[in-house]
Amino acid sequence: MAKTTIESLVDGGKASAGPPLGPTLGPLGVNIGKIIEEINKKTKDFEGMKVPVKIIVDEKKNFEIVVGTPPTSSLILKELNLEKGSQKPGSEIVGDMSIEKVLKIAKMKREGMLSEDIKSNVKEVLGTCLSAGVSVDGKNPKQVIEEIDEGKYEESIR
Repeated sequence: MAKTTIESLVDGGKASAGPPLGPTLGPLGVNIGKIIEEINKKTKDFEGMKVPVKIIVDEKKNFEIVVGTPPTSSLILKELNLEKGSQKPGSEIVGDMSIEKVLKIAKMKREGMLSEDIKSNVKEVLGTCLSAGVSVDGKNPKQVIEEIDEGKYEESIR
């Protein structure tokens, strides 16, 4: 059974039947409104960000929507309501994030991350915080990684 896959970048929670989706889906004869509605439902948590989506349509016009996650740096900036990260990471701090928010992002990104366990996922997000010039609980992310290795956050990272 042949399937057609359409990949696109949409505004979280605000996809529309206009370009790029409408003209691409139109020739497939699917219910565009229903697809757009489902994309918006699945991407509403990423409002204000570009979100990668895959729309897979089979011969019977059944569809499946696979939503990717925005880059970790975009999720960090969104949590802090920032436009961009530090121009001088390491010497300029543009925001401070709680370990709970780091954990939230690690869970959102879990499927697309290289590491298997949540502790490693959190460390990966902390590395991005470092690059973006974001401190965590008022500390340098490197220090938080050391504290995780020492077992300090065992209770909160699960």
